[in-house]
Amino acid sequence: MHGVASAQSHVYDIGMATAETQLDSSPHASDAGHRASHWEYQYLDLMRRIWEHGDERVDRTGVGTRSIFGAELRFDLADGRMPLLTTKRVFWKTATREMLWFLTGETNIRALCAQGVEIWTDWPLDRYRRETGAEISRADFSRRIVEDERFAMQWGDLGPVYGKQWVDWPVYEKVGDGLFRQRPQGVNQVAELVDSLKNNPGSRRHIVEGWNVAELDSMALPPCHKTYQFHVAGNRLSGLLYQRSCDLGLGFAFNAWSAALLIRMLAQQCDLEPGELVWVGGDVHLYLNHAALVQEQLSRRPAGDPRMEIVRRPETIFDYRIEDFQVSEYAPQAAIAAPVAV
Repeated sequence: MHGVASAQSHVYDIGMATAETQLDSSPHASDAGHRASHWEYQYLDLMRRIWEHGDERVDRTGVGTRSIFGAELRFDLADGRMPLLTTKRVFWKTATREMLWFLTGETNIRALCAQGVEIWTDWPLDRYRRETGAEISRADFSRRIVEDERFAMQWGDLGPVYGKQWVDWPVYEKVGDGLFRQRPQGVNQVAELVDSLKNNPGSRRHIVEGWNVAELDSMALPPCHKTYQFHVAGNRLSGLLYQRSCDLGLGFAFNAWSAALLIRMLAQQCDLEPGELVWVGGDVHLYLNHAALVQEQLSRRPAGDPRMEIVRRPETIFDYRIEDFQVSEYAPQAAIAAPVAV
């Protein structure tokens, strides 16, 4: 996550399976031309490699994973192309709303819940249940977050996650006698990035960083998609996302879309053309209770070539709205539901 993408309300019933599920050979493996031409096979091949050859590990959630360390995928963003999975439905508007929320610097889920975006709700909900002992459904918790501002302030905050670090990285200034105070406005990395891309495109310091070591313990979840670096070649803007931890079954689809979306917005703001997204994963894993998802998704054949158009150019990168983005040529196969490990 994501943010981490949680299962949406659109459920596709794929039956029961266990972590020991054996995967059949891809029925499309001999279709070399199709595989070479469709980027999504990079993702599916990585999924198969992890499930069949990854190390089985005990993780913080207690669910367990199969994992590899170090992976790279590349996506061409020319002509409006976007890395939108077609072997299952990806709720790209939800991912877009999350990215726009990051850019506000907000850390409370109230604004997300008000838009029907629940991808961060599980963490505050889990804390509420633990600390109060109350049994409450996610829907009721989310509704109360939206309707009750005081409740939202007490239970809806995630701590200084992604957006806070992106647009308000804390800075402490000397005030004398060995004392420091926090500056009212921290570093807006995104604003500085836009300025740098416009005025010093050859720089190797086009970076947005979310891993603030001093504040990790205050975050509901330390940043998974932690480091973004950008590169200008000619008039093309490319971006590299380093993701320390990637839930390939659920989170990746949102992470790839969001990174590409950020590149597209930056390119528009800086009068550049979108180049390439380079995705680099550290611990890339599949949860052991996602066997049914893996089996079903690997049985499907990628198809189509989704495109996105940004229909308006706002004054700044912080002024985009959800209606500014239109996706075409996207005809995905059915969604695949799977549990989220919190």
